[in-house]
Amino acid sequence: MEIPVFTVDAFTNKPFKGNPAAVCLLKHELSDDLYQGIAAEMNLSDTAFITKLSSSDTFTTGSRFRLCWFTPATEVDLCGHATLASAAVLFQHEGNKNPVVVFETKSGDLAVSKQGDGYVMDFPANPPAQEDPTEWKDLVKAAVGDLPVQHVCFCSTTKYALFRLDDSCDRSVLTSLKVDPTALLGSEKSGRVNALIITVKGSPGSQPGYDFYSRCFVPWAGVPEDPVTGSAHTVLGSYWSKELGKTEMLAHQSSRRGGELKLQLKDRRINISGETVTVLQGTITL
Repeated sequence: MEIPVFTVDAFTNKPFKGNPAAVCLLKHELSDDLYQGIAAEMNLSDTAFITKLSSSDTFTTGSRFRLCWFTPATEVDLCGHATLASAAVLFQHEGNKNPVVVFETKSGDLAVSKQGDGYVMDFPANPPAQEDPTEWKDLVKAAVGDLPVQHVCFCSTTKYALFRLDDSCDRSVLTSLKVDPTALLGSEKSGRVNALIITVKGSPGSQPGYDFYSRCFVPWAGVPEDPVTGSAHTVLGSYWSKELGKTEMLAHQSSRRGGELKLQLKDRRINISGETVTVLQGTITL
């Protein structure tokens, strides 16, 4: 069996920035063990598998595909950067002729369209609820130490925790944080958390005017820190839209690689836009 595979840097227009995802094009579905083995071999935060819905479809003419995502350790229910990368492979490398492609996923239908030099993903919005900080004190301590935390929130849909640092903290405080993934795992063993987001308010008056910054840690799925996380922004976008009174926002995930996302809230949905760069193309032989 030969499987075409691409490595695509998502939420960036520069190679080796943003979040790299592997994208595999499949004629038919594989076993979960094989999906997991390929994802472990690729050893990126996520590997996406695009499958044709029928033998008569092609990656060039089809408008609907099945899509799933695996980290090196487990399958996940929603992944933004690997969805963006998947759309880029279909549009750029397979020459898909449709204005919109729709992926059937565990999180429902996800539509992606071309827009300028990038793509727009139509995702579910996942607003978090504020929590009592004392109930999260161990994870707060493990994540940010003694830094002041303004809000502790949790999204039960995604199982993402969100810690907003006080407005006295700026981006430099966020980027200088040294978060130990082992300490996170040790402080949260209940199984209720899939990922931890740490965020600070931005400075829209400056250039390029980011509304907020964030970092995302996913050691519970085998990813110590995810470089740029589309799924986290379904939570972040919902949270900051309410806090800032805005439906359109520009966000920056301030990992070492870094990445930029444009967000637009629409009812219970959120449009997440970004660019991509393909850095590798090859074949997996099994």
